Amino acid sequence: MLAGGLGTRLRGVINDLPKPMAIINGKPFLHYVFVYLSKQKINNVILSVGYKAEIIESFFGNRYLDIEIAYSKETEPLGTGGGIKQAFQLVNDFAFVLNGDTFFDIDLNSLRDFHLQNEADITLALKSMKNFDRYGTVLLHENRIVNFEEKKFLVEGLINGGVYFFGKNIFENIVEEKFSFEKVVLEKYVSQKKLCGKIYNDYFIDIGIPEDYLKAQQELK
Repeated sequence: MLAGGLGTRLRGVINDLPKPMAIINGKPFLHYVFVYLSKQKINNVILSVGYKAEIIESFFGNRYLDIEIAYSKETEPLGTGGGIKQAFQLVNDFAFVLNGDTFFDIDLNSLRDFHLQNEADITLALKSMKNFDRYGTVLLHENRIVNFEEKKFLVEGLINGGVYFFGKNIFENIVEEKFSFEKVVLEKYVSQKKLCGKIYNDYFIDIGIPEDYLKAQQELK
């Protein structure tokens, strides 16, 4: 799970904390993600940490809600791709990848099964949104992702929900250490490998802006 975000857009709201440690009703946002993972029967989590990692590690330790935690620590910012690639050094084969500043209440087993049934290289959990301009969109043909489009206002569209399933071999031809997962992997591989998307209508929130951070205070009760 990516938990190294600085929370630049939340400065002044959460003070000087890593974004996943933003307090929601007395608990860090990451606590709610762990509650979700516990319900999904996840037993092991690797936290990709960087900015003020000691705050996260001191709160969650090596075990939280019966989930064993390992830490992949960045000594300098590696970007989303570099962070995931480094964390996958601790993975045996396949893993779910989640953003530590979003909560998408999907059935993880169904995402994994969908991935295996479609013999995909990477599978994304997609969320249908209406009247939005904050996110880029994902174009889907049947189960296969055919393109990623830049942010623009849309009446309706599919967004990347920030939950993935794939194997560590996806990084075998990537020599960069610092890179964007979205640019260097997803956008590059969309025409080279089989990227699949499964649409979910489950609850989704991204606390990246103050408006949604405040909304989370009500919705995550």
